[in-house]
Amino acid sequence: MSPHETIRVAAGVIAQDGRYLLTQRAPHTHMAGYWEFPGGKLEPGESPSDALARELREELGIEVDEIVPLWVVLHDYPERRVELNFLRARIASGEPRAQDGVAAYGWYRPDEMPGLPILPADLPLVARLEAIRDE
Repeated sequence: MSPHETIRVAAGVIAQDGRYLLTQRAPHTHMAGYWEFPGGKLEPGESPSDALARELREELGIEVDEIVPLWVVLHDYPERRVELNFLRARIASGEPRAQDGVAAYGWYRPDEMPGLPILPADLPLVARLEAIRDE
């Protein structure tokens, strides 16, 4: 993969009772053990909303609706650039369960997130959530 290639990713911002859903990457995955907002890579021709719905179904066994684009972050890792499309969503059905590349999941308040190993591309959203909470 070229260091100049951009990987497009959709990530869900799903809140319940002031806590946000995060997932931990499984041991066999790139950047294993890191926590992130759940989601994954867009397939060719796929919209961020469709990718998010598909990834959450595959990785957590949940269906989501009320998907709304929030923010796009570009982050450069040494090996690639990531275009991270954050989308707010609501769980329409199912209970999250770790599957397909997910080691664990949890619900965290923004002030609890800095204590976790969070993917660097997700850190701007963590800071934004903390700032909103403090307003």
